[in-house]
Amino acid sequence: MKFIIVGAGRVGMRTARVLREEDHEPVMIEPDEAKVERLRNEGFEVIQGDGSDEATLLEQGLDDVDGIAALSGDLVVNFITCMIGKRHGCRTVLRVDDDDDEYVVGKYADYVDEVIYPERLGAIAAKNALVGGSVRAVADIAQNLQLLELTVTPGSPMRGYSLSELELPADARVLAFGKEGHRLQLPDADASLEVGDRVVAIADFSVLREVEQIIVGEADRALAQGGA
Repeated sequence: MKFIIVGAGRVGMRTARVLREEDHEPVMIEPDEAKVERLRNEGFEVIQGDGSDEATLLEQGLDDVDGIAALSGDLVVNFITCMIGKRHGCRTVLRVDDDDDEYVVGKYADYVDEVIYPERLGAIAAKNALVGGSVRAVADIAQNLQLLELTVTPGSPMRGYSLSELELPADARVLAFGKEGHRLQLPDADASLEVGDRVVAIADFSVLREVEQIIVGEADRALAQGGA
C-alpha cells in the first residue's frame, strides 16, 4: 500500500520507518532540506516541498494513494493536506498537539478519518490509523518483535477451527484470545475461531504477513486502528 506522510519530524519519520518495515510504500513531503537529505540517504523517498501545496500533492498521484498522514507541527498545513487528500479518496490522518484541537477536529472535521495526538500516541498509532483494517499493531516489543491484535474475518482460512488447530510460524505465539464482544483471556485450546473474535499474538517481523494471512485472510489483510 502507498502512503504519503507530510512532515518528517519525529512522528513522521518513525511512522515512515514502521510502514517501510511492513513492506508498505511511504513517500514523505518535507520542506527542510537537511531532513530531506538525511532521509534520502537512509533510502526513503522524500519530496522537498510544502505538503499543503495542491500541486505538490497532485504530483504524487493521489488517486493511486491509499492514505495520507498530515503529521507536521503546523495545524493549518495538516488541515489543508487532509482536505485535499479526502477529495481524492485517500484515508486521512491528522496530527494535533493539544486536547482541545483533538476534540474539535474529531467532532467537526468530516474530511479527517483519524486524529492522533503524539503526546499520547506514537508512530505505531499513526501507522495504524493511516492503514485501517483488521489487524491492530499494539506495540513494538523489540527491534524485531511486534505485538498484534488480529480480528477473525469472513475470509479467514481458520474460521470455524479451534485454537488447537491454529498453526502459526515458529517465530510467532498466541498470547490471548477473546470472543466477539467479550474481554481478552488466556487462550483456550478448545475455543473456536469465529468472525469478530480477537487473537493477540507476538511475532517476529519476518513472519508478520504470514500470521496475518493465517488468522485474518489475504483479502482482508491490513493493519488497523489503535496502538500505543
